[in-house]
Amino acid sequence: MCWARSENKRPCLEFSQLNILHSIKDLFSPQMDIVLMMYTRNNPSCAEPLFEQNNSLNVNFNTSKKTVWIIHGYRPMGSTPKWLQNFLKVLLNHEDLNVIVVDWNRGATTFIYNRAVKNIRKVAATLGTYIQILLNHGATLDNFHFIGMSLGAHVSGFVGKIFQGQLGRITGLDPAGPKFSGQPCDLRLDYTDAKFVDVIHSDINGVAFIKCSHQRAVYLFMASLETTCNFISFPCPSHKDFHAGSCVDCDNFKEKSCPRLGYQAELWKDVLKERKEKRFLRTTVFLDTTATKPFCSYYFVLSITVLDNNMKNGYITFKLLNQLGMVEESRVYEKNRSFYQLQEVKILAQFSNDVVNISGIGLGYFQRSNWQCFQYNYNIHRVMVQSLTYPERPPLCIYNFVLKGNEELFLNPSTCTS
Repeated sequence: MCWARSENKRPCLEFSQLNILHSIKDLFSPQMDIVLMMYTRNNPSCAEPLFEQNNSLNVNFNTSKKTVWIIHGYRPMGSTPKWLQNFLKVLLNHEDLNVIVVDWNRGATTFIYNRAVKNIRKVAATLGTYIQILLNHGATLDNFHFIGMSLGAHVSGFVGKIFQGQLGRITGLDPAGPKFSGQPCDLRLDYTDAKFVDVIHSDINGVAFIKCSHQRAVYLFMASLETTCNFISFPCPSHKDFHAGSCVDCDNFKEKSCPRLGYQAELWKDVLKERKEKRFLRTTVFLDTTATKPFCSYYFVLSITVLDNNMKNGYITFKLLNQLGMVEESRVYEKNRSFYQLQEVKILAQFSNDVVNISGIGLGYFQRSNWQCFQYNYNIHRVMVQSLTYPERPPLCIYNFVLKGNEELFLNPSTCTS
């Protein structure tokens, strides 16, 4: 723990400034220390102790407001997490709450990963003691939201177990896998550790709530607060099924549509709880993001109903024209499709740019085999395009037209009549 001077002359707590030398020293003399750094809108850039002398509560802590606990993970180099200051900023900009940074850097800064793993139990036990003091001051478990990165996710889980799953919410951001994957639920973060548990895995090979590339989860979570983008995600049995285009339907989530990644996920708390009580122990959802900040991609569902049965063994192309007449290309999930008379087929498409005012829809159906000597004409009963990223936008339709095989056709849509 370090101290810095604030404008009001009260010393500010600073995150423990450690380095590789501390990891070397830890090989011979292990250290463990936990500091709670409190931020509010009254002190957004100057951390203060959560407790004063004799365990009296800091006057800036409001027991009636939500409290977000941020817990970092394994830090073999001892450096301050690069994301920490911005995380604090976006949280306090978004909502008036208490934020507590759990600095257990002296315990996470070690070359011996197993030692850090053992230390997380000590961190959880200490936090349990502090939380009990907060409860004595009038705070409530339901107002606590733990956000844990890497090993910090499992710290959050162990705290949740101490309080028998009564914490309001736990968010795990890329929870550590080594020593935890495949372990019983009492030895790792589990969906029973809080009233609402959401986990973002950015490692595509992990088993996860949301799939996206490693260590990006914390930045995705922040992006859900920093941008107006809805990070829509799709319930699906597996990542393979998701990329096969088998998981398009958001109707099971009623008027809320599919769940969103990040801070907004708790808006789906009730409907996800309902799913769990029916037959799902947990809901696994997937989405693809862009490679760079703000990471948002835009999903549309293309629904096609045909009038005959000859639209087979081909693949779909789907484009949108924006209000300036510029073409926006899409990535179609599982382009290979066969269509049957009067059976609606839904196709998921991802765009890198949002198309708010759609002036045209480009559609094509191409046969994979080149040996055919004549061209099919396909009778389309209806094409409907709906934004899933922004489901409040009305769908657009095109009715009763002929689509020539192996040609792309652009048509002007209108508001759907039914």
